[in-house]
Amino acid sequence: MLKLDNVSKVYRIGTFGGKELHAVSNVSFDVQDGEVISLIGESGSGKSTIGKMILRLVSLSSGKIELDGVNISVAKGRALKEYYRYVQGVFQDPFSSYNPIFKADRVFDSIREEFYPQLDNQAWYHRVGSSLHAVGLNPEHVLNKFPHQLSGGQLQRFLIARALLLDIKFLVADEIISMLDASTRIDVLNLLAELKERGLSILFITHDLSLAYYISERAVILYKGCIAEMGVTEKVYENPMHPYTRMLMASVPRLDRKWEDVNIELKGQSSEVAKGCVYYDRCPLAAKDQECVKRRPPLLEVTPDHLVACWKL
Repeated sequence: MLKLDNVSKVYRIGTFGGKELHAVSNVSFDVQDGEVISLIGESGSGKSTIGKMILRLVSLSSGKIELDGVNISVAKGRALKEYYRYVQGVFQDPFSSYNPIFKADRVFDSIREEFYPQLDNQAWYHRVGSSLHAVGLNPEHVLNKFPHQLSGGQLQRFLIARALLLDIKFLVADEIISMLDASTRIDVLNLLAELKERGLSILFITHDLSLAYYISERAVILYKGCIAEMGVTEKVYENPMHPYTRMLMASVPRLDRKWEDVNIELKGQSSEVAKGCVYYDRCPLAAKDQECVKRRPPLLEVTPDHLVACWKL
């Protein structure tokens, strides 16, 4: 199990770092073994920052992240290398992960050098072949090919196969299908579902509500680095309680009504750090003389397995 406990990330910005950007603020949730959780929100909501902190690509400003009870937030050297045996990530643009002058399977070399230097060629190629078969690729068709000779879907599967070369328990999937065509998206989603059935835990980072509903057991709605709503996916989708979640749901085009029939009320979004609710500047329910502007609402369980951070409930 991977657990985030009051995780925050603050960047120093402006002239001489005189200002602060709160990218993530006191985020807490856990991902159970064999569970898929979707992290949903607009661009700039802090989704990718959370994924990078889990992968230790970005340091934490406060809080901690635990894997099976072990605090990995301060892991270094051998401990960090061991952590990467179990936690890996795949990102949005598969093409940026490859050097066009080298063959695509060169992405496997770093895994061999770091984790399996003792394996002979036959054992290594068998391991690579097994990983490729696990993601639905035929080694004979994709190995020894340059990136431009493979499709985006094949390259993304290559990166997932690279992660599977290790005995991973947790995969950070950051917008991994947003650059793929529709026919390929469902294949990658079904692949993730198959990996989940084998016991792999997945953090599925997306802004696409329909994809999140399709694949995840639980959903976390993120706004300006804070959790607005969280719970079992069906409960969050069928009964959205936070005004931001309702706005997201209303923004999804539907076949049973025209786009212009959807009424979405938005106020100006402030870049300043909010003392109260971070959604206050855009919320149609908030009023200046209410608690919303004074204190940040806690994330409370309003129904079983459904938590919301809102003073207006």
